[in-house]
Amino acid sequence: MEIADPVVDHTQADEHSLQELALQNADQTSTVEVGWTVDPETNGDYKPHLFVYHWVNGQESCYNGCGFVQVSKRIVPGMRLPTGRSAEFSIRLVHGDWWIYYNDAKVGYFPGSLWNGSYTSAQMVTAFGEVAENATDVPSCTQMGDGRFGSSRGSSWIAGFHLYGSTDAPDLTVKATSPDHYNFGRVTPTSFQLGGPGKGSCH
Repeated sequence: MEIADPVVDHTQADEHSLQELALQNADQTSTVEVGWTVDPETNGDYKPHLFVYHWVNGQESCYNGCGFVQVSKRIVPGMRLPTGRSAEFSIRLVHGDWWIYYNDAKVGYFPGSLWNGSYTSAQMVTAFGEVAENATDVPSCTQMGDGRFGSSRGSSWIAGFHLYGSTDAPDLTVKATSPDHYNFGRVTPTSFQLGGPGKGSCH
């Protein structure tokens, strides 16, 4: 996916903008996630950073920790990522543990023991953009992607989507939950564009 540099409203708390890949079990209670986020409360600035996250039986955890086992000395969750470039994100189950890869390099893993060995396959695989809005700031001026609507030329994108360990061919179904502020375009079975300006320029 493209690593964009969306504007996140400086006047609001608890807002972020991200793009991610997520794997979930059938009832969507156990999750492993990887992607990039602009999240000033988590990262201390308004630039994109690598993140990992997970859920265990419906319980949220924390960004970049809470049982994550770091392996790489060079690629670390929370590190800043270069804006305007593309990067490959992947999640793979290896010997019962959920491994995170960045540009095909091992970052680390969430041990299967976090789920007591009960989470060993993913029934739902998603790739998406997300804007978290403060409850008092709806709609927000926080951007998704590069701030262009996904239906516009030059907007942010996710591409090359494929499934490891499955005989199913990828066939993305794309939808927008707030189409007046963020939408998508140029959908193929393995790619789409996404993004939007929110309610408009932040002041």
